[in-house]
This record gives sequence, structure tokens and C-alpha cells, in this order.
Amino acid sequence: MDREQLSRIVEEEKDALFVTAFHYCKNRWDAEDAVQNALVRLLRGNAPYEDREHLHRWLLRVTVNECKRLLTSPWRRHTEPLETCRQEFGIEAPEESALFDAVMALPKKYRMVVCLYYYEGYSVRETASVLGLRESAVQTRLMRARQNLKEQLQEVWQD
Repeated sequence: MDREQLSRIVEEEKDALFVTAFHYCKNRWDAEDAVQNALVRLLRGNAPYEDREHLHRWLLRVTVNECKRLLTSPWRRHTEPLETCRQEFGIEAPEESALFDAVMALPKKYRMVVCLYYYEGYSVRETASVLGLRESAVQTRLMRARQNLKEQLQEVWQD
């Protein structure tokens, strides 16, 4: 892979990888590290991909694995407050802020399927492939996440 091709891939993929990593790690620094490690693995040339979509899914899978690895680190205790993250993503409207807080409050297993399915636009099958789950597990997690979000957001919007 030449330098120009790698630069193009990084430009096209970095935002989607960062959002996925951020939803997994819940802090900017670990997310950036996970994305960087995934891109280094791509640079080293051990990415077996057939087309652009396959490469994208491979990078997402490697990013999720890097997030898992980073979360076992003792440095995991150092996190960034969600207020700082809201500013980073440009979330200002109260409705967006409430939704962001509700999604970030979900357990990781629900937060990741919501991120991939709703934010990244992956199908249930693709989400299952990226996370290494069965399709039925993804559907169940999406259902439970929606139920959890509905309960959380009804309380916020009733106030």
C-alpha cells in the first residue's frame, strides 16, 4: 500500500473509527489511541481485504479489539468528563445533550450496537460481524437499548 492510498483511507475512515472507539471507551484519548493502533496495523500490511467495504469492516473490528485491549490497562481509570465530550462533538441543544447522555449511560454492550446500527448505519448482520456476535444477539441488544433509552428519555422529557 503506497502513501497516497493510505492517506486517502485514513481521511475516509478516521471519523467513523473515532466515533466507534469513543462509544466503546467513553473518552477521547483511549479512542484516539485505538484508532491509531488500528491504522498502524493497516500500515503494516496485514489487512486482508477484498474491497472498500470489507476494509472498513476490518478496520472497525480491529478498532473494537484495540478498545478492548486498552480498557484492560491500569490507565483506564483516567477518564474525561462527558461535558468535555459534548463540546468536542458540538452538542449544544438540550434534546441532543439528553440523548447523548442517555446513550453514553447505556452499558457498553448496548452502547456499541446503538453506535454501529444508528450512528454508522450498519445492518444487523454487519453489526454482528463487527462485534463478533450472532444476529439474534444484536437484535436483542438493540431492543433492550431502545427500551432503556425510552425509559431514560421519558423521565428527562417529562421534566
